[in-house]
Amino acid sequence: MDKKELIVIHGKEYKKMTKELLRLADLAGQIPDRGTLVGIKPNLVGPVLASEGGTTHPEVIEGLIEYLQENEFYNLVLLEGSWVGDVTRTAVEYCGYDRILEKYQIPFWDMQKEPGEERDCAGMKLNICRRTREIGFLINVPVLKGHCQTKITCALKNMKGLLPNSEKRRFHRLGLHQPIAHLSMGICQDFVLVDSICGDLTFEDGGNPVEQNRLMAARDPVLADAFGCFLLGLAVEEVPYLTGAAALGAGSLDIRNARITSYLEKTEEGRTFYEESEASKIQRVQGGYGYVMKLAEKAEEVDSCSACYGYLLPALEMLERDGLLDRLTEKVCIGQGHRGKKGELGVGTCTRNFSHSLEGCPPTENQMYEFLKAYIQKNEA
Repeated sequence: MDKKELIVIHGKEYKKMTKELLRLADLAGQIPDRGTLVGIKPNLVGPVLASEGGTTHPEVIEGLIEYLQENEFYNLVLLEGSWVGDVTRTAVEYCGYDRILEKYQIPFWDMQKEPGEERDCAGMKLNICRRTREIGFLINVPVLKGHCQTKITCALKNMKGLLPNSEKRRFHRLGLHQPIAHLSMGICQDFVLVDSICGDLTFEDGGNPVEQNRLMAARDPVLADAFGCFLLGLAVEEVPYLTGAAALGAGSLDIRNARITSYLEKTEEGRTFYEESEASKIQRVQGGYGYVMKLAEKAEEVDSCSACYGYLLPALEMLERDGLLDRLTEKVCIGQGHRGKKGELGVGTCTRNFSHSLEGCPPTENQMYEFLKAYIQKNEA
């Protein structure tokens, strides 16, 4: 994959889908050679279980390590420094990472115990843990979640874990955004594997997980964060460190022209496999994610299952092809967030209390198309 590409995978078998995502992204083909020291940087903000939405799922890290070792990469290290006020080693043990480190014989570098060194990060002097220089290929495994001060934390902000505690405190005195933007130029992220399984969308310490069952792969951390903003309903302009990093040259914010491919977990006869979503196929045919976003603007999606939402976009594309999409003046509600609520127009069993609702869990794209077409024609009669 290249830096204009994002690969997304949905499912519930987290270790298996991690390995499948890395295969699709050809991570092994991006690492210079088998002797390269590969650093794995999760998010272990503190002793918070991944199921609470605050830390990287250990199953994801396990899948990543297994994938690397199966491809004969054994020179691996896990490195992290929890936030000020918590002890990294406590988080490692509480979150079950000590078992992973022992099982796969992976060393751990506690960044809270590492000395820092001053580096010029695109015109701003920052104190970064010295040992990060030893890493030949850095894999960042952040959690996509909300943040009480910056609104979002994902790939770029996760690099704060590679700073001494004193520098973390200074980042807050500087207002976070500017130093995070410059930090993007001080530490190179070679590959980003985003844990978007159940991140807390309001607070970085977890406690209010929102199940999404999603993983993402990218080579551009700015692009990964820009897409994360889209998923959280934020404009990139609401996150100054993100626009600042892009201005410095750390990456691209242009998700409309990115190649975003999405895969859905499928089961059949006792086996699990992954199939490209219809939305990805639409994007490839139409030539950009901007077209998919245009379709998505006609929906009001709240916690929808990937299969249900994956059928809605092709249905909307069929309406567009027939010249009917612009005549759909009401947004189509979809997702578990509408369960038990009332409204005008919805698809899926979760919207059964709406005035106009299409039953099914999920209904097919053709059923959605016919239902929405009939709704449009009835309103215009």
